Amino acid sequence: MSPTVSHSTPDQPAADPAGDWDAWRAERRRSLTSPTGNLALVETRWLPAGERPDAEAARAGQPDTVTVTTLQRADLVTGEPEHGLRFWDADSPAIRHFDRVEAFPYDPAWVLHATYTPVPGARRVSFEHLRDNGGTRDLVVPGDISLTVDGRDYTLSAFDDDGTLLLVFGDPTNGDTTYGAGRFLFVQRTEDDDRVLLDFNRAFVPPCGFSDQYNCPMPPRQNRFHLPVEAGEKRPVFRDGFPAQH
Repeated sequence: MSPTVSHSTPDQPAADPAGDWDAWRAERRRSLTSPTGNLALVETRWLPAGERPDAEAARAGQPDTVTVTTLQRADLVTGEPEHGLRFWDADSPAIRHFDRVEAFPYDPAWVLHATYTPVPGARRVSFEHLRDNGGTRDLVVPGDISLTVDGRDYTLSAFDDDGTLLLVFGDPTNGDTTYGAGRFLFVQRTEDDDRVLLDFNRAFVPPCGFSDQYNCPMPPRQNRFHLPVEAGEKRPVFRDGFPAQH
């Protein structure tokens, strides 16, 4: 379904040339199947409180295809830093069985302008995380993204992902034709500080759709659309009966 956008928003831009979108799709595949891509993550190991990760020691004895990196998060209860290790395998079963990510055909009607209103000092919004047993994590939301779609007003919350706005959104296609937990979209800035671009043709399956070793944020209530967003990626497809959730 293509959206009906309020006339209060600027005209939609011309369709993304097919070559640009094809290039984006090809880059997505390259990234997913890279030695540290989403499909390569085989283990996330959180360490006991106070223990520091040693990636070099953890790498000892591993196959040549394995890369070990470190990561950090805040403990949900204490707020103290929690350290961990991630193990990536360039020859993981998921990579070997991966076929493609299904996607909707490109639809220029799903390239939407929106108003961006910065929040002084930013603010923190609670996002429920898929594998935190119902726990929430406060993420920095620097401003509000406002638009009207199909006669309904939305004020969306996109959080700051290393300097880029990342929108976590849901819609009625989730669990039917698209990944059940929702999808992600990077918000594009424009030359006008008060305007942003939402190209839902580039909506993508979150990392947790490729490996159960990721813990993805869920779409908050304000980021759930009432109409199907039939644009962007649908869900990953694997060969030989390999399970999508592994």
